[in-house]
Amino acid sequence: MQTGVTSGSDADMIEMQGFGPSLPAWHLEPLCNQGSSCLSCSTSSSPYATPSHCSCVPDRLPLRLLCESMKRQIVSRAFYGWLAYCRHLSTVRTHLSALVHHSIIPPARPPGASGGLTKDVWSKYQKDEQNYKELELLRQVYYGGVEHDIRKDVWPFLLGHYKFGMSKKEMEQVDAVVAARYQRVLAEWKACETVVRQREREAHPATLTKFSSGSSIDSHVQHLLHRDSTISNDVFISMDDLEPPKPQGTEDSRPEPEEERGAGPPGTAVVEQQQSVEFDSPDSGLPSSRNYSVASGIQSSIDEGPSVGFEEDCGGEEGSDRPVPAVHTFSEPQDPSQEKASQASELEAGEELAAVCAAAYTIELLDTVALNLHRIDKDVQRCDRNYWYFTAPNLERLRDVMCSYVWEHLDMGYVQGMCDLLAPLLVILDNDQLTYSCFSHLMKRMSQNFPNGGAMDTHFANMRSLIQILDSELFELMHQNGDYTHFYFCYRWFLLDFKRELLYEDVFAVWEVIWAAQHISSEHFVLFIALALVEAYREIIRDNNMDFTDIIKFFNERAEHHDAQEILRIARDLVHKVQMLIENK
Repeated sequence: MQTGVTSGSDADMIEMQGFGPSLPAWHLEPLCNQGSSCLSCSTSSSPYATPSHCSCVPDRLPLRLLCESMKRQIVSRAFYGWLAYCRHLSTVRTHLSALVHHSIIPPARPPGASGGLTKDVWSKYQKDEQNYKELELLRQVYYGGVEHDIRKDVWPFLLGHYKFGMSKKEMEQVDAVVAARYQRVLAEWKACETVVRQREREAHPATLTKFSSGSSIDSHVQHLLHRDSTISNDVFISMDDLEPPKPQGTEDSRPEPEEERGAGPPGTAVVEQQQSVEFDSPDSGLPSSRNYSVASGIQSSIDEGPSVGFEEDCGGEEGSDRPVPAVHTFSEPQDPSQEKASQASELEAGEELAAVCAAAYTIELLDTVALNLHRIDKDVQRCDRNYWYFTAPNLERLRDVMCSYVWEHLDMGYVQGMCDLLAPLLVILDNDQLTYSCFSHLMKRMSQNFPNGGAMDTHFANMRSLIQILDSELFELMHQNGDYTHFYFCYRWFLLDFKRELLYEDVFAVWEVIWAAQHISSEHFVLFIALALVEAYREIIRDNNMDFTDIIKFFNERAEHHDAQEILRIARDLVHKVQMLIENK
């Protein structure tokens, strides 16, 4: 079939021939059945217009005219239906061609990939790295995931820490470089943290209430919702909630009342107080640090959406006498005399180090680090705390890796949700340096989803195009029931790669398929997973005539109850449909 769109000049030519915009210029017969033998008809200007004085028109002329009119309408509708189809294909190619690879990938698993990447297949690859095809391994992962026992070995390849085909010696060299870099970064931010804690101990407590509790996903979603005044502001569940999801969600900024701060674990109130201290420093170049305080200098950027900074770190650092964060309340009890002696030595060492290093840091840097440390500590304290892996020592390791990454990206700082992306990596890899490297590679893509990036609006626009073309009926329903085709309810899905929507073990399977899909079928596979989540429940959405609030409530209640393998199957099928549309097959 010809797939081009009929040009405007062709349509104008049809109209100029006297048949109007709804009448094509073919398959029409003269009304007079005698043709040229009729003198009146032969002298007429058009063979399709019967003159009033024609003597050959039979008595059944009205019925004949009706049949001819119906014929013209049928042909006209067929023509313009074909024209609309061509325009539809043009839209598909314009808006969706960049979302998938153009080599068609069947949605069903081929026989060789039915079990995913198994231990036996991986062993064969390790014995012959040079001749084993990388795309074959990735195809195995795309269709069946990775066997759990080898995830620790495979994930560094999927995330780019190693390159397929590397020898063991080359891999050891990469590990050595990463380990050295991680130790250097770890030492740098811990030295800065010592200065921050020393300053906090010297600060006056009268200014402790100015800080907000930090950035949240809700505050970022709020700016999206403000662009449409018809949308409720109270529909997104806060990631900080420790209770099951609520129907309506929580406020976006969530300043914490005093009673909440006092009700937390020991050390929480101290941490909350330390975040808003204004510092007076002779090194700042300002009459008073009140002119550039954490509360005044950074709070405005928090209110605008992006969160600048790091949360407090939860890990213990020798040589520091900082107040103990909440995570340290889980550590093993020490002998009181030994603890006092240790605190005294740490205080002395910390003061000496702070005196030496204080001049090396600007007031702006120290304020930013203090803010980020607080936010990290707050999130680490409650990150996946019901999962068996996150004991107190592992939470401290999580904090160290998170602070190391943020130290290298202070321009972006810590944003709530980063710990959710880091935690599964630490669970699988169980190695600080390797986790740090893999998380850095992962954030090359994921950082664009946070407020300082521009990927989230692109995701929403692509979701709108996808559902409009692949499921126009559901699109119309969403449009009519309050018009939530903006897809803001997918915000948390894209921000965390569905980490809060699935069981922990299912998160591993979905993530590795996303990473493999970048090379096999689509670099935007998350869009198809999101659409698959909607399509899996389309009948429920349609039958209940859901509006925006309904769909938010529904998916919050369905969190961790989805069939991950079924969702992935639907997503692969949707990719295949788009590829077939683009190829016009």
